[in-house]
Amino acid sequence: MMTRREWCAALAAAQLPIEDYQPRSMLKVEEHPVPRARFPVIDVHTHLSFGPGLGKEGPPHHAAAPAEVLAVMDRKNIRMMVNLTGGCGRGLVETVTYWHTPHPDRFLVFTEPCYNRAAEPGYAKFQAEELERARRAGARGLKVTKVLGLYLREKITAGPLVKVDDPRFDPMWEAAGALRMPVAIHTSDPEAFFLPIDRYNERYEELHAHPDWSFYGRDFPPSRELYEARRRVMAKHPGTQFLLLHMGVAEDLAYMAETLDRHPNAWLEFGARIGELGRQPRAARRFFDRYQDRILFGTDAIPHGDDTPQQVFNDKLYEIYFRFLETEDEYFDYAPARTPPQGRWKISGLGLPGRILEKVYHRNAARLLHLG
Repeated sequence: MMTRREWCAALAAAQLPIEDYQPRSMLKVEEHPVPRARFPVIDVHTHLSFGPGLGKEGPPHHAAAPAEVLAVMDRKNIRMMVNLTGGCGRGLVETVTYWHTPHPDRFLVFTEPCYNRAAEPGYAKFQAEELERARRAGARGLKVTKVLGLYLREKITAGPLVKVDDPRFDPMWEAAGALRMPVAIHTSDPEAFFLPIDRYNERYEELHAHPDWSFYGRDFPPSRELYEARRRVMAKHPGTQFLLLHMGVAEDLAYMAETLDRHPNAWLEFGARIGELGRQPRAARRFFDRYQDRILFGTDAIPHGDDTPQQVFNDKLYEIYFRFLETEDEYFDYAPARTPPQGRWKISGLGLPGRILEKVYHRNAARLLHLG
């Protein structure tokens, strides 16, 4: 028989790769699966279609057929889905025709800025007018991705980065307010994406799998600078409603409380961030209690998005979200994946009461989107 010293030496020599490490919890905890939402749901953060990319024009790519998506929606009690990446121009018209026109009560579509023209003279006026055209074409809101602040440059793909609060976008923000089109805005990314990819980075495995997600070591601004620029935009355009995607800054609820208190035109949704909220369940529950009228349900779901399991559109994803919101279960997976995709931790549920659940699931979204 091996001695303990020999066994430890053999174990060290094996050097199990971290990606192969899949520990099984020995905790004996209660489990309360939630196969169907307690109230009808409006998922305000999905990606059912995609445009051809920054600086390009062309037809959209649809990630699934409406019938395939509707089947999951009906099983999970999803009343409506908002497709944020509807594109612009002719691409937007095609997206509205594909999703919204045949199913007006189930799918809404947001438009996006025409970034490919951002370097042209007169862009500010064009983009504001383009938003009016988008509204007439059927768009119900504006989606601003992290392209603004982290990817868009003065020459579209070259030159200095364009700032989130660049004045050329002021007419667009104002037009969104005048047209009663909420702005769903994704600014920056998790703090770890701006740090070295080393042994101290809690998202090491995620960044190792997606090295292009790292914003460390180049000309990218600090994440807090990006958030402060977004705050300046909200302060400058108080008549426009801004839906801060991914909980704004899910890792810093104190900062988000200050943001909501300072900016009454700010709303939140938590797509792809229950992994952050569920590891601070007591603070998150207090936050939901305090801001229950300004938090919306979202998942960031992408049909067939297997590369990012925290976003893959399927029954299991929604069941995890429902369990997080409706139960007080402890120490469960935040994504349908063998290995936690964003960081090696598990989450606990918030156990929200029905009066808050109903607001988060659909009442707040119906109010923001002006639904009857």
